[in-house]
Amino acid sequence: MPDQPEEFDYIVSGAGSAGAVVAARLSEDGRHRVLLLEAGPPDTNPWIHIPLGFARTYVNPKVNWKFESAPHAQLGGRRMYVPRGKTLGGTSSINGMVYMRGHPRDYDGWRQRGCTGWDWDSVLPFFRRAENQARGEDEYHGTGGPLNVSDQAETSELAEAMIAAAEQAGIPRNPDFNGARQEGAGYYQSTTGGARRWSSARAYLAPARGRQNLIIRTLCQATRLLIEDGRATGIEYASPQGRQQARARREVIVSGGAYGSPQLLLLSGLGPAEHLQANGIAVVRDMPAVGANLHDHFALYMQWRCTRPITFNDFEKSWPRKIGAAIRYALTRRGPMAVNGIRAGLLTRTDPRLERPDLQINLLEWSTLERSGTRVVAHDFPGFTLGPVHLSPDGRGTVRLNGPDPLAPPAITFGFLGSDYDMRAMVAGAKLARSLVRQPAFAPLVAEEIFPGPGYGSDADLERFVRESGLTNHHPAGSCAMGTGSNSVVDPRLRVHGIAGLRVADASIMPAVVAGNTNAPSIMIGEKAAAMILEDAA
Repeated sequence: MPDQPEEFDYIVSGAGSAGAVVAARLSEDGRHRVLLLEAGPPDTNPWIHIPLGFARTYVNPKVNWKFESAPHAQLGGRRMYVPRGKTLGGTSSINGMVYMRGHPRDYDGWRQRGCTGWDWDSVLPFFRRAENQARGEDEYHGTGGPLNVSDQAETSELAEAMIAAAEQAGIPRNPDFNGARQEGAGYYQSTTGGARRWSSARAYLAPARGRQNLIIRTLCQATRLLIEDGRATGIEYASPQGRQQARARREVIVSGGAYGSPQLLLLSGLGPAEHLQANGIAVVRDMPAVGANLHDHFALYMQWRCTRPITFNDFEKSWPRKIGAAIRYALTRRGPMAVNGIRAGLLTRTDPRLERPDLQINLLEWSTLERSGTRVVAHDFPGFTLGPVHLSPDGRGTVRLNGPDPLAPPAITFGFLGSDYDMRAMVAGAKLARSLVRQPAFAPLVAEEIFPGPGYGSDADLERFVRESGLTNHHPAGSCAMGTGSNSVVDPRLRVHGIAGLRVADASIMPAVVAGNTNAPSIMIGEKAAAMILEDAA
């Protein structure tokens, strides 16, 4: 390790959905020297950039942490596959690219918890600032931002049938889930441009690479924050050259995501004192909220055999079709490889008395033999999946250490099905999915239900199905929650309580997860964090 560590104005740990944004914005005017550390490799894997390629990156250990949760008694002792991006762009480089902001009342709820400046009217300008909306600018959307947001490259017979079936079931068509209202059924927009993935790395880091004041180091995993006299002064990290240190003249920003950020704080002595001591970590500050409040959307994957060869199964099982699709994509940026396969869905309420949607159902235009997530093997017949997702879970879990080794994966425990409401919402989602495929618009495309199948007919059967098969929907949040009391980790300016010069900026700061996909909100958090940091430095 060098005798004299390098010095920077700001150090950002984690180049994911939020971290890439923070580093790019802090380095934008050239006044500040910024170091961005990323544990994974550069985002050069070609499957990252092809929309349909996320099915491959989803299980690729070179660009995916491939975490595994602890066993869960409420789920029959099952462990869960927990994918997270391990490359520039983080999970925005391996996700399904759905652009969804959440409901405005989600953010107003944050404000009501004491998070001043995070209400909908305050965060909307940062969503708009980030966005380059293909449909043009309006009161909800922006143009000219780094993040391309596009309509689906092609329509789909399955998507059209699902949307029409939702209308027949009383759920209105919605052309923009991020506009005047969230509730309804329709096509999703995606974080793509020119039929290419638009990760935070592509959006923010690619234009910034030529800046002399931005140093991006890949294959460099943060292992410990350097804290002296109550102030974060730098960071220690593992690199191909061995253990290194870097010093921050102004601030360190932790952007490791809902698992990585609490893990780094814990490794640095910030967390529940008893847990730290049990894992051989010296206590710098007893902070019970670090790694607590972890929650995620819970999901089911229900599958049907399709009557027509119009699904991605038919494409995946045919080499001539795959070769033809590759040629078509290369020449025209059209065809199966130009889309994400999650083109449409709906948001609705499991109880009409609720004020906003608490259920999302995604249409996946494939069906698979393996449903745990560790493999992606398509059936050898046409098939599709409807995925009910509970958006307002009560259950809470934890992120903890697996010992003092900073390179060991974190211990992840979910609190799924933490209340009767959590279970009722999942059963309602399963029933609604079955109702959709029976509607006149959808029924002609449905041959039979293959999972869970007709053996799961009653509510009790569906509860058993939820416990046997429910999975994380990969939208973790809350493990470094924002707030003003002892049940929070950061204040509304994302400063870690009691430690100067240290902030957290990613989905871990959400006091409550938003209703919908979390990539766009994480990018917004990065935008707002950078603006606050620069404002405080002025």
